[in-house]
Amino acid sequence: MVRPALEVADIFRAHGPAWRQTQQSHLSLGQLKVMSAIEQCRSAALGGHVLHCPACAHDEIAYNSCRNRHCPKCQASAAKRWLEARQTELLPVDYYHVVFTLPAPISAIAYTNKAVIYRLLFEVAAETLRTIAADPKHLGARIGATLVLHTWGSALTHHPHVHGIVPGGGLSFDGERWVACKPGFFLPVRVLSRLFRRRFLEALAQVHRAGQLQFFGECAQLGDATAFSDWLAPLRKCEWVVYAKRPFAGPAAVLAYLSRYTHRVAIANSRLVAVDECGVTFKWKDYREGGATRHKTMTLATDEFMRRFLLHVLPSGFHRIRHYGLIANTRRRENLARARELLNVAPIVATESNADAAGESAQPTFVCPDCGAAMIVIETLARAQRIRAPPSLRGVP
Repeated sequence: MVRPALEVADIFRAHGPAWRQTQQSHLSLGQLKVMSAIEQCRSAALGGHVLHCPACAHDEIAYNSCRNRHCPKCQASAAKRWLEARQTELLPVDYYHVVFTLPAPISAIAYTNKAVIYRLLFEVAAETLRTIAADPKHLGARIGATLVLHTWGSALTHHPHVHGIVPGGGLSFDGERWVACKPGFFLPVRVLSRLFRRRFLEALAQVHRAGQLQFFGECAQLGDATAFSDWLAPLRKCEWVVYAKRPFAGPAAVLAYLSRYTHRVAIANSRLVAVDECGVTFKWKDYREGGATRHKTMTLATDEFMRRFLLHVLPSGFHRIRHYGLIANTRRRENLARARELLNVAPIVATESNADAAGESAQPTFVCPDCGAAMIVIETLARAQRIRAPPSLRGVP
């Protein structure tokens, strides 16, 4: 793979140390860890190995990856492994793409309440889909959904939303029939939007009463119950963006979409154009315009670019890909087996050879850039030792 001419790591290495000094009281430990991981990714700091090609005697050094989920360089292999596990779970039905987006005022308070607001976004979006699908007026079935959290817009602004991948149908409540949705139509978007708005605002008011929200700066007054209620009032009347796209063109298209979206980070290295005294220039899409004019470039001051990138660091341990309903982790295997039986699809049998093949595919394969032959590891390079401070002498007489 050809290395991009410019990477987020290059920007962090050149400008990160000075910026961290000026912003040290405003950066979280999680953000500092992300910066450190991206700066060290595939460098001598993380160690590596020396590769040799027996066919043409070509040697090269390959440094280790940081494997941080926010690193633009480390997501391709993670996405590949995740997709291999998902291939056996697809059903021979249409799949729909549904998106739930939070309005701007809630996005503003979500930044200082990431774990709470993002969790509500997942739970309410999943509940909305399952509730409307269960209604006999719409589908009358138990459905499943995979939801993926994205927190950014194309210009790196804070824009929390979830992408849902949903099979076009579900199991009847007695488990005896597969109930398919109408061809080309999943669930009514307006009904989804109304229920999503109502349930999210109810849940938001509940966590506020429980004291789980924090407010700072211009939003500090929202800690008061009356002020928060007044702030919520306009949000009950405005339109909330929920939309469903036409069905994917078969299972292969579903997997292609997932490969692009599940492990995406705020900005890919391929979108970076230049970094100079004016700042960082990158490509973005202006969705307010159509056609070729929506593809534009934007230049941000280097400090502002790093600030926007770090807006999207998730809380430690927070899962950004979740499964609900029929494909929830607890009963996924049984539900999918029943769905395949009702759809007259041969069950997937996990053989020992398949398991062995999956294990082999998980092993890294190094290919010679000169002749294409497999390369072997002839030496392992240890990672650099971190500099540690001397032990504290406080309390020692």
